[in-house]
Amino acid sequence: MNRKWWLICFAGLLVGMVVFSSGLIFSQAWKESGRGNSARQFSNSIADAVAEVMPSVVVIRTEKINYRIQRDFFGITYRIPEQLAGQGSGVVVDELGHIVTSWHVIEGARTGEVVLDDGTKLPVALVGYCKATDLAVLRIQSEGLTLRPASFGNSDRVRVGEVAIAIGSPFSLQSSVTVGHVSQKGRQVQMLPYEDFIQTDAAINEGNSGGPLIDVEGCVIGINTAKKTDDQERGVGIAFAVPANLAQAVVNSIIETGQHSWPWLGMSFSVLNVQMQQELKVGTPVIIGQVWNQTSASRAGLQPGWGVVKIDDISIRSLRDIERVVYSKRVGEQVALILQMGQQQQRVELELEAFPGMVN
Repeated sequence: MNRKWWLICFAGLLVGMVVFSSGLIFSQAWKESGRGNSARQFSNSIADAVAEVMPSVVVIRTEKINYRIQRDFFGITYRIPEQLAGQGSGVVVDELGHIVTSWHVIEGARTGEVVLDDGTKLPVALVGYCKATDLAVLRIQSEGLTLRPASFGNSDRVRVGEVAIAIGSPFSLQSSVTVGHVSQKGRQVQMLPYEDFIQTDAAINEGNSGGPLIDVEGCVIGINTAKKTDDQERGVGIAFAVPANLAQAVVNSIIETGQHSWPWLGMSFSVLNVQMQQELKVGTPVIIGQVWNQTSASRAGLQPGWGVVKIDDISIRSLRDIERVVYSKRVGEQVALILQMGQQQQRVELELEAFPGMVN
């Protein structure tokens, strides 16, 4: 009997040792993987996102000629040429070698080259640009190269307060990473003809222009711009990026046609305050102002004074909601409008046409 209990105790001890050892091994693996440590998990997420996008980020180097005005003793004016070197960042958007960057990075450049993440230096050609959004598309010869295009996210779904990561080459420091948050969306700072900026407190300096602003999943949510603004000069932690949805529409248009054709609906809009909405009995702050002849809006029979309730299932709170949806699309695509006429509502689908003027 004693021998039986001794065997039972010995077996139990062996089982206990196995369980204890397994626990130590699991605990060590858990610790090394960062699970159970929220700070380590957050850090790993940032590093994983950066590793996903970094191969798609390039350096753009340019040479420009600037003329300095000088007057001699006799009052004669001379234009003295000065060679300036510039640098910015860019993002590979496809395997054909197209790269998106900021227009002001390459504006006026005489020559330029792209430096890939692995250090490869290549000449670059300009495909097209859009001054209204400060975006440009370049192209390198992709034969023999294995390019890794970046993945673009849906900037409309970006939430204020979520983590934002900027990648670029500020002050010639290649492949620099800064981390911050999305401070706000839909910013207008009177810098460009059309603005719908994502504001971030991630550090964006000279050389970051044209580089990506990404989320923790490694998706591009914006194209950084480091163009000087009064807000940036007065404040710290204020930077801006062109939303990814707008950037994609512009880039795709430039790649296909060499320029960006701005889409429009063939009508203008008027914004109503609360009192005017009540007086006109319109349950929306935006109504149709004017309808131009021979446009998709006129062919659909739309009339001035009709309220615009929704566009592509997005409720209208301001004119910016309409612009954001329209400008993130391309000429030829469809938008769906919910319009209010008195007490009735009607759904209308319109094809976007090319805006016949300039966006300003």
